[in-house]
Amino acid sequence: MRTLEEVLLSEIEGFKELGHKFLSGEVSKMDFKGASGGMGVYAHRNKTDFMIRFRIPSGIAQEKALRFIYDYAEKYGADTIHLTTRQAIQLHGISIDQVCEVMEAGIKNGIYSRGAGGNFPRNVAISPLSGVEKGEAFDVSPYALAIGDYFLQKIYTYKLPRKLKVAFSNSAKDQPHAGAVDLGFVAMREGEKEYFKVYIAGGMGRNARLGVEFPEPVEPEDVLYHVEAATQLFISEGDYQNKNKARMRYIVERMGAEAFLSCYREHLKKAKESQDLKLSVCKEQYTKSGSKTEISSSRLTEQKQEGLYSVYVHPVGGQLPLADLKMILDETSKIKDSQIRLAMTEGLYIRNLDGKEAEDLLEKTAHIGGDTCLEQSVACIGVPVCQMGLLDSQETLREVIRYFKEKDFKEDVLPEIHISGCTNSCSAHQIGKIGFCGKRVQVQGEAKDAFELHLGGRLGAGSAKLADSCGDILRKDVPSFLYDVALSLSRYKKDFNSWMQENDLELKEILKNYILN
Repeated sequence: MRTLEEVLLSEIEGFKELGHKFLSGEVSKMDFKGASGGMGVYAHRNKTDFMIRFRIPSGIAQEKALRFIYDYAEKYGADTIHLTTRQAIQLHGISIDQVCEVMEAGIKNGIYSRGAGGNFPRNVAISPLSGVEKGEAFDVSPYALAIGDYFLQKIYTYKLPRKLKVAFSNSAKDQPHAGAVDLGFVAMREGEKEYFKVYIAGGMGRNARLGVEFPEPVEPEDVLYHVEAATQLFISEGDYQNKNKARMRYIVERMGAEAFLSCYREHLKKAKESQDLKLSVCKEQYTKSGSKTEISSSRLTEQKQEGLYSVYVHPVGGQLPLADLKMILDETSKIKDSQIRLAMTEGLYIRNLDGKEAEDLLEKTAHIGGDTCLEQSVACIGVPVCQMGLLDSQETLREVIRYFKEKDFKEDVLPEIHISGCTNSCSAHQIGKIGFCGKRVQVQGEAKDAFELHLGGRLGAGSAKLADSCGDILRKDVPSFLYDVALSLSRYKKDFNSWMQENDLELKEILKNYILN
């Protein structure tokens, strides 16, 4: 029987040939995309350059993997790498031959892109501070890694209707969107008892839906049974004919929640009767000695381990310059027990730092991105890279940040905003407090760039809410709209949620000045 490495290596030559046929026009854009996504590769909009997406298991970024990506990015002349909203890393603007070269080298080094796109189980998402966050129920990292490895070992065998997203949250705050993905596990604790609350068939994008809550608590050792039940339900009930209705949430829409849960229970029963999928994991022990710091920063998080800290680094739009990646790697390699974990907000956490180490890294990373929530906003890759995108979400974010700098507005009053270049919600605009979705609209007979405004989304087990659509705003007006909101927030000295609830009339007045009729 062939090993995973042998199988994946054997696919590369055929994929390279397909890529050259795409470049010569022998293979259509959609046919190439149908095959390339499963390899973790997509063509850029210009149809000459390509992107490869590396699966960083649950965002737990080992130094070996990061140095590998850095070396090849430098070799190919890339200026940046892209930190994604699903804890992966993308290398953009390379040729099909370079894609295949780095894919082959990655496989030989245990660094994979297979199944990072297309109709496959994607990277298993996780709370980036799991294991060190104060107030967490328990560390979900080993469970997420076990599921990710389970998917990877048979990644080339899956025949799903569309992609399958799984997430693990270490607390009810639900940073990794477990309540709004195909299968989400939220860690809970009652006394010494650890268990998961499970949500099924959620998802963002067109016809977004929060997950259906599985009524019973789930033992941590049983999570693989639920993964297998959800997968088999998706295979048996998913729509293979209509791509626009192929995600798992449409099965709920068709069946209704009660019938869906009944069907899920049947698949869960079959999984338990036919397979031994009990999990036994080893939890990481944190033994590093810490030391306190008196520094206060929005990028500094005090860990539950006394005297230890995590520093957040957020390059604008997730575009991390290679020079800064090298600096981070060089600095963290000197720090005992330091860890790097990618977040779902296009940033990264450097964890397990004592007070002095945290101070040094805060200073050395101060030029990367910014300290305010606005500067730490999320924007999908968008136009001119993405084939599906309608608007340039990255440039829109930069325009907003520049506008606030020109106005010399430095107050940290706005929440992070989420900008998607189309309805696919790659920035998770539908669960953000402020979200934008790119579109083209007709204004007096002329097509204009605009964003559909979404307000009031939130995460949280049992309290999640999809944002409300509030109408369309011209792209050129987005910076001034946000500035007017920020001025009002500054006057009232309230957080965004309270301001929305208590200043409805003022919000409506602001919206009246910007929303298209």
